[in-house]
Amino acid sequence: MSDVLSRFLDAEGRLHTIPSKRAKLLVVLDHVAQVFEPGQRYAEAEVNLVLGRIHPDHAALRRYLVENGFLDREAGVYWRSGGTVDV
Repeated sequence: MSDVLSRFLDAEGRLHTIPSKRAKLLVVLDHVAQVFEPGQRYAEAEVNLVLGRIHPDHAALRRYLVENGFLDREAGVYWRSGGTVDV
C-alpha cells in the first residue's frame, strides 16, 4: 500500500477521510475504482452498496469518481472508465 493510501485507509481498507488535496484524492480514487471491473455495468444501487462499504458518504465518493473520470454513467447505469488496470 502506498504512503498516501495508508494515511486515508483503516486496517480493514475502509476510507476514513476523503482527501481534500487533488493529488491525494486521485490516488485514493484510483484505489477505490479497482473494486469495479472494467467492461461491467453497475446499477446505481449496486454502486452505492459497494461504495458504502468503503466510506459512509457513498454519494460524495460516487460523485468524485464520476467527476474525475474513474466512472461514467448514463441513465442510472455506471461503468468503470478510468484508473489503473493490472495486466
